[in-house]
Amino acid sequence: MDKKGILEALIAHYTGGNKSQFAKMLGVKPQTINTWDSRSTFDIELIYSKCEHVSADWLLTGKGPMLKTSTSSAHEAPCPDEKERKTEKNGEKQRKSEKNREYSSRIHKLPEGSIEGIPLIPTSAMAGAFTSDISFMEYECEHYIIPDFKGADFLIRVKGDSMQPTYYSGDLVACQKIPMNDVFFQWNKTYVLDTNQGAIIKRVLPGKDDEHICIVSDNTKYPPFELEKSYLHAIALVRGIIRLE
Repeated sequence: MDKKGILEALIAHYTGGNKSQFAKMLGVKPQTINTWDSRSTFDIELIYSKCEHVSADWLLTGKGPMLKTSTSSAHEAPCPDEKERKTEKNGEKQRKSEKNREYSSRIHKLPEGSIEGIPLIPTSAMAGAFTSDISFMEYECEHYIIPDFKGADFLIRVKGDSMQPTYYSGDLVACQKIPMNDVFFQWNKTYVLDTNQGAIIKRVLPGKDDEHICIVSDNTKYPPFELEKSYLHAIALVRGIIRLE
């Protein structure tokens, strides 16, 4: 099932096919739903947080049952060592805040048309950034010189609130592509994951077995969930964050 089909199924189940009521349930304008429908897209994190009992696996892949079963609910329960993860996350947040103040003074935006430095990739060109397809360079990308992130391949802008308070909407994250033929996750690090339903920025923890990873948001209102590794098309490690003020 594609994104358009997923969206239609959600509207049918939760509001009896009424798009206006579905928009109200999500807290968005009705026009937003129409735009999603026409573009075959949607805000997966918003829907996951608002649509009770919806399966994260189904939202990401369009496969399997739409609603959580007793089995899938177990898969989407909080991952092990939650207290330890939160303690480590708070310490990491403090360190990143201190580093960000240092980084901000050393960021240099290059003149329009420059191809040097690190490109700030628009969401619409994300696939090209992951696959090294130079077609994304056709976009009018901004480029930045950031000495601390020389190993980064691209920058992307954070959207939504699922990774607050560590990452806020509008922040820039520097990303380093990880080869898919030799993936080694650093547990509790933040990654950009290209999935069947688009790119997401999340922390990664061990899953229930070697075929799964646990996807975790820093915002506690977004529950963790399991994701099959086979649904990952590309991976990038977040090397750092830039908060432009």
